[in-house]
Amino acid sequence: MSKKKQEDVNNDLDFEKALHKLEGIVESMEGEELPLEMLLQKYEEGMNLTGICQSKLVSAEQKIQKLETDEKGAKVLKPVSLAD
Repeated sequence: MSKKKQEDVNNDLDFEKALHKLEGIVESMEGEELPLEMLLQKYEEGMNLTGICQSKLVSAEQKIQKLETDEKGAKVLKPVSLAD
């Protein structure tokens, strides 16, 4: 599969599937004797999946911020720290 087609397929993944696929890539890179070219290919795919996961997490955090309410029931936008 070409790199462009692989990126398109990965962009359609939900967070859990992208994370599962990323974990599989990490395991294969750590556990197998792979040629350099294959390692670079897996690294690129892993970085793409990392971007997808980060994007989905940011989106979820923004939704959570919008949904929070204060003690009076008023909707309040509260910042979420990405460092936590």
